[in-house]
Amino acid sequence: MILIYLIVKEFKQMLRNVLLPVIFVLLPLMLTNLIPRIATQEISGLKFVAVDNDHSTASSRIIQKISASSYIDLAGTAPGYDAAMQAINNGDADMIVEIPRGYERSMVRGEMQPVQVSANATNGMKGSMSGMYVSQILAQYLQDEGVESHTVTAGDVSTATVSARFFFNSRLDYKIFMIPAIFTLLMILVVGFLPALNIVSEKEKGTIEQINVSPIGKITFILSKIIPYAIVGLLMTAEALLASKAIYGIMPRGSVALLLASSVLFAVVVSSIGLIISNFSSTLQQAALTMFFFLVVFVLMSGLLTPVASMPQWAQAVTTVNPTRYFIEIARGIYIKGSTFGDLVPQYIALAIFAIAGWVCAIASYRKKA
Repeated sequence: MILIYLIVKEFKQMLRNVLLPVIFVLLPLMLTNLIPRIATQEISGLKFVAVDNDHSTASSRIIQKISASSYIDLAGTAPGYDAAMQAINNGDADMIVEIPRGYERSMVRGEMQPVQVSANATNGMKGSMSGMYVSQILAQYLQDEGVESHTVTAGDVSTATVSARFFFNSRLDYKIFMIPAIFTLLMILVVGFLPALNIVSEKEKGTIEQINVSPIGKITFILSKIIPYAIVGLLMTAEALLASKAIYGIMPRGSVALLLASSVLFAVVVSSIGLIISNFSSTLQQAALTMFFFLVVFVLMSGLLTPVASMPQWAQAVTTVNPTRYFIEIARGIYIKGSTFGDLVPQYIALAIFAIAGWVCAIASYRKKA
């Protein structure tokens, strides 16, 4: 009964704060609308300089094919490689496409000469994607030319085409990949940060001393701080789900109930971390800086933005002790692949271990009479 009164008290305190209710409503909408649009690995707006040493119909068609791509624009032509390189150095282009002399004649004879693509790799992702886009366009062009000239048949896949099939995300839409990350950020920010900052704020004001001298048990006190924010976090997650449906027309392939239940388990983990930090923090500044440190680690070392498999070996080892990694795998598995509980048992076991260990440490580190 005491717990219910304390939870009601926390909700009343939230409503008295002018900003918190507004943030709770606007934050899921803002993250859902901005993150999938901004945090994307799709590269567009690439510019290339064409160096046409052949001046043939084939070379002109290649340049037209590349510039017709929705990802690549023609920045201009250059008489030679050195002149084109100047455009790269000036930042006016991202790559050079150089077509060798005699290209059309060799193509007719079936002796293909390579088209040289020189990409600015200052941004490694941008450089690699530039080369990949041009390679795909050239491969498609050669296939079309081969079919048209009857030197390659449309069904000759082994020599002319590569047939690709993309599972779970056939349109390669990066928004689908990023939406589960929003659920993770909401749980960390709301369920992890706010209760910890709330407790430290009461320490600074001295109001927590009233709790310390009361008969309220420390477990009851901790639950009264966590449950309201966990409820708010789940409501915000549900709001983000509805917003993703309304904005992008995307809904989870798997069970929404399982996704929300997984969020509850992750809420236990992040809330325990927040409680531990609040127990050892004397001021809001200490708590905020420590929580910010953990936020950065959770985001960068979880696979939220970049795949874990692409990280160095030492970083992959670090991610095994990051609970956010397992929730990301659960959320994306349910949302994108339609995974069931049975498909994600190892992740649930790891998250449950973190939850139990975190709560034991949080309760043990709280000194009610201190």
